[in-house]
Amino acid sequence: MGLGAQLIHWDDGLCELLAEQGHHVVRFDNRDAGLSTHFHDQGAPTTGAPSAYLLDDLADDAAGLMDAIGWPAAHVAGVSMGGMIAQSLAIRHPARVLTLTSIMSTPGPTVAPPTESAFAALTARSAADRAAVMEQSLETYAVIGSPGYPMDRERIVQKAGRAFDRCFDPAGKGRQLAAIMASGDRTDLLASLTMPALVLHGEADPLIPVEGGRATAAAIPGARLVTYPGMGHDLPEPLWPEIAREITKLTA
Repeated sequence: MGLGAQLIHWDDGLCELLAEQGHHVVRFDNRDAGLSTHFHDQGAPTTGAPSAYLLDDLADDAAGLMDAIGWPAAHVAGVSMGGMIAQSLAIRHPARVLTLTSIMSTPGPTVAPPTESAFAALTARSAADRAAVMEQSLETYAVIGSPGYPMDRERIVQKAGRAFDRCFDPAGKGRQLAAIMASGDRTDLLASLTMPALVLHGEADPLIPVEGGRATAAAIPGARLVTYPGMGHDLPEPLWPEIAREITKLTA
């Protein structure tokens, strides 16, 4: 999943659709998110200080998880920062990635920069208590969400509350963001990939504009690009069946 997000941010409904189409779905917390390892001793990132880790380290974490569950290889899908991790996993461990699906992501931190309002929402100081965090999540998705689809306020609030109860670590999100910025551009490395690849992106994404998806697809030989009008930087429930079909078409 993406920046600061936990495995529960992969919606049950989307995972169930994938399972119904024959996939065995595993979702997990990246380091510094959810119930995974947190680098509390590193503190909050500061300007000019070296990043505590890179996206390559998160990709190696994913490969290590595959070792732990006994999977020699898998179909890999990632959203936003998760798409960047999936790209890095495919670059570093190509034999482990049967297919690659990169969703609302980009090959580098300077490709397709966010709008001013989306960047402000991304980097806003986190609220400190549960109710305020839930309200802040609504404010964030009002900026980065999908203007072509109704905003599911109840789902957003409930998920924010669950995430707060499960793990609340704003500094971890900051360390992940520092890793994104320190990891550089993957465009040239993506040219070495040979596995089937799919790139999904919203045409109304203000956080990682659609040019990020186009650049990703252009960098990976033979990649298929699918864009969705009205989709922002989230996964609207009405698109779940289409997203599941596209992934299944790729993995088949």
